[in-house]
Amino acid sequence: MNTADSLALLRRGADQIVPEGELERKLQAGRPLRVKYGIDPTGIDVHLGHTVPLRKLRQFQQLGHQAVLIIGNYTALVGDPSGRDQTRARLTVEQVEANAKDYLQQVGRIIDLDRAEVHHNGDWFGRYRFLDVLSLTSKMTVQRMTERDDFTKRLKAGTPIYLHECLYPLMQGHDSVEVRADVELGGSEQLFSLLVGRNLQAEAGQEPQVCLTLPILRGLDGQRRMGKSLGNYIGVAEPAYDQFAKTMSIPDELLREWFELLTDRSVAEIARLTDPGQIHPMEAKKRLAMDIVEFYHGGPAAESARAEWERRFSQRQDPTEIADCIVPSAELADGAIWVCKAMQLAGLAPSTSGARRLIQGGGVTLGTDRAKVNDPKLNLAIPAEGVILRVGQRKVVRLRPG
Repeated sequence: MNTADSLALLRRGADQIVPEGELERKLQAGRPLRVKYGIDPTGIDVHLGHTVPLRKLRQFQQLGHQAVLIIGNYTALVGDPSGRDQTRARLTVEQVEANAKDYLQQVGRIIDLDRAEVHHNGDWFGRYRFLDVLSLTSKMTVQRMTERDDFTKRLKAGTPIYLHECLYPLMQGHDSVEVRADVELGGSEQLFSLLVGRNLQAEAGQEPQVCLTLPILRGLDGQRRMGKSLGNYIGVAEPAYDQFAKTMSIPDELLREWFELLTDRSVAEIARLTDPGQIHPMEAKKRLAMDIVEFYHGGPAAESARAEWERRFSQRQDPTEIADCIVPSAELADGAIWVCKAMQLAGLAPSTSGARRLIQGGGVTLGTDRAKVNDPKLNLAIPAEGVILRVGQRKVVRLRPG
């Protein structure tokens, strides 16, 4: 692929390339570029929001460049302040190590780890003495640090900014010096930290990296950024059916964004699939869900997930396999149990009060005839053969007596 075609591919879905001309010049040099992406193990699940820059890293790999993955086991201890209006909760070393265990396996679903360099930034920051910390902090002024958009907002709002948060962009920038990055990828809110990397590399006598930022993926609600704490995410390790069903729940206005950032479809294909005059949004959404599931689980799993979803939603049938929930005999009185307690025991609701709200909202049905449960005080009989209880279409269990 020539430079123009490579540049067009790499520009697709990008938010900013800074400086734009330098990426083209580096590509024209004809040598493999060292392309850095850092991910902090602040949680256990890698979700589709994380995959946006990872998919760009995958494109660089496919073009013959060197992927350099930084597992930020030390930056995770500080917490990235980018885009945040308050201090991030501090993690312990033990929490970070536990989170990091499955990260690489999940990331390996997107990029080729066999052809990637993988570094933990604790390998160098763990050797730092206090004098080394002083040396690093001397490379940035307080005035420059407070130019950060998130810090500026917090200063105006009177929200505290703690000194340890100011270390984060310096640490991320120093990672680029350690691995001699030619390009660094990050979310659109991380441009400040990526630019710090350019400055630190120049001071170290290295050619500064190109900063390539990507949009923040909106989650299932269509409003806020995808995140586990918001419950609006799809994990890359989730089962095929769950990925398909969650994708089918997104608002229609997310279709173009998700096709562009989460699939390999061409610009022309995306334009056709997101044109309601050519493709019904429901069908377009099914194709999007198929693309996502196929990427992580393969074609047969995607076909199976679609068929199962259509069974449950289009044909209003129960899942092919329904999980059993055994109700302990101690919870039964004359073979019956309070329906809200049954829902809590079955994991259909977090609490009896939550179950009550679901019933009052009209989302709970019972038995093969899908009779709606309207009375939150109902004592539910549990026959020997069991009884099916549902919350919406996705949560279905068969209650059996213990």
